[in-house]
Amino acid sequence: MEQQVVVDTKWVLEHLKDENVRIVEVDYDPNTSYYVWHVPSAVLIRWREDLRHPVLRDFIGPNDFEKLMESKGISNYTTVVLYGDYNNWFAVYAFWLFKAYGHNDVRIMNGGRTKWAKDNLPAEQGPKEPQYPKTTYKVNKIDWGSHRAFFWEVLQRLTKGDVGKSVILVDVRSPKEYTGEIRAPPEYADEQTQVGGHIPGAISFPWAQAVNQETGEFKPIDELRRLFQNAGVSPDKEIITYCRIGERAAHTWFVLKYLLGYPAVRVYDGSWAEWGNVVGAPVKKGTEP
Repeated sequence: MEQQVVVDTKWVLEHLKDENVRIVEVDYDPNTSYYVWHVPSAVLIRWREDLRHPVLRDFIGPNDFEKLMESKGISNYTTVVLYGDYNNWFAVYAFWLFKAYGHNDVRIMNGGRTKWAKDNLPAEQGPKEPQYPKTTYKVNKIDWGSHRAFFWEVLQRLTKGDVGKSVILVDVRSPKEYTGEIRAPPEYADEQTQVGGHIPGAISFPWAQAVNQETGEFKPIDELRRLFQNAGVSPDKEIITYCRIGERAAHTWFVLKYLLGYPAVRVYDGSWAEWGNVVGAPVKKGTEP
């Protein structure tokens, strides 16, 4: 890989005062994470309030992304290191958005909050966020095409019979979500869809298979490659990952694209929250694709 995309906690510890590096915690719920403790010098990006569009079910546009970067002291040339709550899900989701908006050097802290705590490294207590001099930031290119798959695209590929042939759909939710036994994971019990199940033809590959459960770190590359190949997720196919709202799908997308070097991987970020609520969308229940 040409550019380092994963750094360990030791690297972060050594770069806390580096003016060219910005450590960013990305949280779904900062009340139970950043506001309790965070990596020293880290700024906060709240996934719902800062990255989601205020009206549409979508992300903030390039102008608002630029303003957000400037407010956090991030320029186009800053090395951005992301970590966060919920197993780094939303940190990797933010990585996906940073890349779609063309940020050159963005990295993930391996293991996130879990690993930092296990290593017993220094932390700042409380909600106070450091302030950095305002920068100038410009989104120079937008690339949704190689990052994002939309509902109509997935439905079209399914209708044409491409799924399982030239296209591999990877459902990275828990097995009970895949079979339709539950419609949302326990973390999101209040966010149910109308129906449970999975997109017909989708392979079940729970995202957590890619990480060490004790530390939250990614498993070794050789092991990851073997796991995906054994599941039928091969690099010679177009891969589309999905989950419920896209955050776990982005985690698996990152593993496939940036750790394993798969050439064609996208996230269907509408995921089951969209598919499971669309009238007439094809649904399959049970353990079979």
